[in-house]
Amino acid sequence: MQSLLPNGALDWEQYLSAGVLVGMRLSGLMVFAPIFSSQAIATRVKAVFLIAMSILLAPVVAAFPAARVELDVASIAGELAVGLLFGFLLSMLAEMLSFAGQVLGFQFSFSLVNLLDPNSSIQTPLLGQLFSLFGTLTLIAAGLDRVLISGLIRSFMAAPVGSVLLGAHTGLAIVGMAGGIFAAALQLSAPVLAATMLIEVAIALLGKLSPQLPVLAITIPVKTMAGYAVLIGSLAVWPRYIEARFCALLDAAMHLLQASQIRP
Repeated sequence: MQSLLPNGALDWEQYLSAGVLVGMRLSGLMVFAPIFSSQAIATRVKAVFLIAMSILLAPVVAAFPAARVELDVASIAGELAVGLLFGFLLSMLAEMLSFAGQVLGFQFSFSLVNLLDPNSSIQTPLLGQLFSLFGTLTLIAAGLDRVLISGLIRSFMAAPVGSVLLGAHTGLAIVGMAGGIFAAALQLSAPVLAATMLIEVAIALLGKLSPQLPVLAITIPVKTMAGYAVLIGSLAVWPRYIEARFCALLDAAMHLLQASQIRP
């Protein structure tokens, strides 16, 4: 606070500069992060939240010793990069759930059933939309939206405002973590995939033993009902899995930020 209050007077130039830089970092939440990037939240609400947080945090983060409260290209680009780093990594959780729904949609013969996703305004699989809503409810029920805000606020201590330079190694690490979306989605859908595959094999063997058996008429309804039964049973472990993945992505963002270069 002392850097913004010389001789008892508020330094409006530094205060506004700090507010702009803080807003740049927080804007990554509104673009990519789960819940905050939802189109269901009005743009005016997002703008008011962003401005309020920037006003409240500006005098605090500007008082850190290594903070550089200067509006230049490097500072603005660095703050935008940090916000997008948090938002993009956490958006992988929604992509994981959507991909898991797409994989299971093929097993349930729902590959042609799509809905308009209000968050991205594109056609998404039916189960992918269901899992995305389930993930959003899990995040809200567990209070992880507040954890995300507190984590982003703590990032100002790890990387003071206006002093961050993200290097090429950060981009390579993000690309590597993006590959984990497929592995995580397959882990979620593994029980249903195994159950439906076993049913397909069993019905195929019955078809070989009894050629008169209407295999095509039996396979789809039996596979779908069994898949739903296994899916409902496995949903009990999904909240913990989603919470663990969310916390892991948030920790990964913090580690990448701590490993970034600090401008002198």
